[in-house]
Parts: sequence; C-alpha cells; structure tokens
Amino acid sequence: MRIGENSAMQPTPASATLAASTDAGAALRIETQASLKPYNSFGLPALARTLVRIGSDADVRRLLAHPQLGLQPKFVLGGGSNLVLTHDLHEVVLKVEVMGRRLVAELDDAFIIEFGAGETWHEAVDWTLAQGWPGLENLALIPGTVGAAPVQNIGAYGLELKDRFESLDAVDLVTGRSVTLDAHACHFGYRDSVFKQPAADGGLAGKSLITRVRLRLPKPWIPVLGYLDLQKKMVDAANHHPDARQIFDWVCAIRRAKLPDPAVIGNAGSFFKNPVVSEAQCMDIIARDPHVVHYPMPDGQFKLAAGWLIDACGWKGKTIGGAGVYERQALVLVNRGGATGGEVVTLARAIQESVYGRFGIRLEPEPVLL
Repeated sequence: MRIGENSAMQPTPASATLAASTDAGAALRIETQASLKPYNSFGLPALARTLVRIGSDADVRRLLAHPQLGLQPKFVLGGGSNLVLTHDLHEVVLKVEVMGRRLVAELDDAFIIEFGAGETWHEAVDWTLAQGWPGLENLALIPGTVGAAPVQNIGAYGLELKDRFESLDAVDLVTGRSVTLDAHACHFGYRDSVFKQPAADGGLAGKSLITRVRLRLPKPWIPVLGYLDLQKKMVDAANHHPDARQIFDWVCAIRRAKLPDPAVIGNAGSFFKNPVVSEAQCMDIIARDPHVVHYPMPDGQFKLAAGWLIDACGWKGKTIGGAGVYERQALVLVNRGGATGGEVVTLARAIQESVYGRFGIRLEPEPVLL
C-alpha cells in the first residue's frame, strides 16, 4: 500500500463559499469562545476563539471553503489526552468527531478493522474483543481517540500501535484532498510518527487531519505476554494460557493500580518518554547507581525507565502550584485542582533539570505543550 489520493473524496473548489447550509443540507458546527477544559484530559483552562466539529471528510472541505475561516491557521484536537494547554488558542480548533466501526475484511491471516478517528480508543479495543477479534488487548485503557493513536504511536505492555496498523485516511488541510497512508508513510517511531514531525523535515504536523484508521489483527492470535507485570499476573492467577479477554482485564487492573483516572484526577498519562541510551551510557549509570531500571533493545541500546529516574530524584508526590507528581507513579503528572498549563510546564522543566543534573539524561515530554 502507498500514499495515494482517494478518488472518491474530491476537494471542494477554492471558489466555493459556505452558506447557512451545504448542498447536502448539513452545516458546519461552529462555536466561538469555546472552553477547551472538557476536551483535554489534564482539565486545564483554555479557550478556543473558534471551534469547528468535524464529523466527516466533507466537513474539512467545507471549512477550507469558508470565506473567513478557510485560510486561518488550524489546530487538530482529538481526545486531548496528549496535550498541555498553556494559553488560549487563536487557531481554528478542529474537534475530530468522525465515528464508525466496521469489519473491512476477514483474510486468511488477519481481520482488517476500521474505526472513525473520533471513536474512543479503549471502547474500540473492548469492541473488537466482543466481536471475537483479538490482538489489541495489551493496549486497553489507553486514554484518547482512535485518530490520535497513530499520531503518538501509542504503546503499552509489549505492543505498539504500529504492530497492528494497516492504513489510515487523512484530509490535507490545505488542498482538502483525502489521502491514504500505510505504515511506511507514517514513519512510526517510539511515541512518534510523521504527524508529529514538522513540515520542514518532511512531516505532516499541522498539515493533515486523520479521519479513519484501519487495523490488522493477525490470525492465528498469539498473546503478547513478555511484560513483567503480565507475567506476575499469570503466576498469581496460576493461568499461563490466558485468552485475550483475560489479558485485557489484567492490563486494565495493572493500569488502574498505577495510573490515575483522568475523569477523577486530571492527567495526560505517562508524561515523559523512556530515554534510550547507548550501552556505554547505561553502564556508566549502572556503575553509579546499580538499581537503575533498564531494558536491552534489539539494536544494542538500552531503554531506561523514566519513572524510576524521576522517583530517584525525589519527585514522587511533590507539587508546584496546582500541578503535582502522582504518588503511585512518578512518570505521571497530575492536576491536583485548579492547575494551569504554566504550572504543569514549570513542574516538568524542574523534573527535567533534576534528572539531567543527576544522571546526565534529558527527558523528553510525551504530550504536546502549547
């Protein structure tokens, strides 16, 4: 599969204008001075000067044809679970609400499943299991939407989105053309993709809006059980051959024990990426602190546990203003009530400086800081 235009999705002519309704009788749903607090999992206060709800590819083209909004800068908002808002947004905020779930094809070696980008990721995982299509269970309970999953290349418990990815549809925010991208075109990396990379580097950050995502769930199903916490669950339950639903339940239990529910305590999940270092760097850190948690990588490098590094610097439970470090997991920053984006960023930078001062490693945030 390659990048290509979807011939069924043609761009709206540049000369077109938006009236109260479109040719199909549907109107753009436009809001002004919209609060973004309900739309970011940190619960941070911010306003969108203009917010447009996007339910289809056609909505994007209607927006691009709008005489006032079409040429203005735009910001794509999915589930807001990977976002730290530090100010009001003057860009036109595109709230992705494309829905839909379907089996595209059942092949000899896989089920191909398609979701609208606005579907909730965890509900999508649960739904696939209910249909008898396993393969996503290790990614249960990750907050956010399906459309945001490939942007971040989400991952947990031994599995990443790229391992189950087939293709996606996106709309160009300049031309309005619909394109299809395969895994190669998405340039997946560790918590990274072409959608996070700047245009100057050939990326699509700020240039495309994902509308649909297709996943490949392999047949026969093979469980992914190499993660230590899952191995402990197998031992505790005396069950060394769990089915997909059991793994799903275990993953949910593990995450709930470690991570706060964004509906209860505002947060964006893991705030920092686990740093990857050379063997020499890892051995140097081990020589100074033999308890550092580290994992060998296939390429000879080592991944260090960012949460352990932060905890070792004494940050667990600490606060700056309304922002704090979660008591059960130092990798998670939380909104203790009334926090601003500025306080979250101040806390994050203090942690970065502390870890760098002790270990010589610069932690990189996972969320987008605006």
